[in-house]
Amino acid sequence: MRALPLTREKDGALLATVQLAETFWTRFRGLMLTPPLAAEGGLWLEPCDSVHMLFMRYPIDVVFARRAGEAGDGGVRAEVLAVKQRVLPWLGMAWCRKATIAIELAAGRAAEFGVQAGDTLRLGPLRDAEQESQGASLQGREVEA
Repeated sequence: MRALPLTREKDGALLATVQLAETFWTRFRGLMLTPPLAAEGGLWLEPCDSVHMLFMRYPIDVVFARRAGEAGDGGVRAEVLAVKQRVLPWLGMAWCRKATIAIELAAGRAAEFGVQAGDTLRLGPLRDAEQESQGASLQGREVEA
């Protein structure tokens, strides 16, 4: 899975570096049976409007959002619709009817940064930084030759 920065648009605060659950199987597995998230870790699930906590070992915060357009650098803008804090393992469930994105964060992270409905978050840029750096090094080799 790719890992990308998740920032709040109004102040550029880095909320987390999130893994993208881009396939059915990565969305299906989610964080089940994984070790607890690092404070700066997270998971971006899209499309997703609900999460369950079966087979989870730790509480999480869940930010529900919907796409709010593209960012100029190829990233994604997302409007926060709801924030569910400290969803409990095994017992918890969270949903937001209008959401198309669920962002799972370490418990307490949403409160720490004051994430609330109406905020705009930015994921990315989505360009593969690794490919860009490889392209730059190849260009450098061509210049040297």
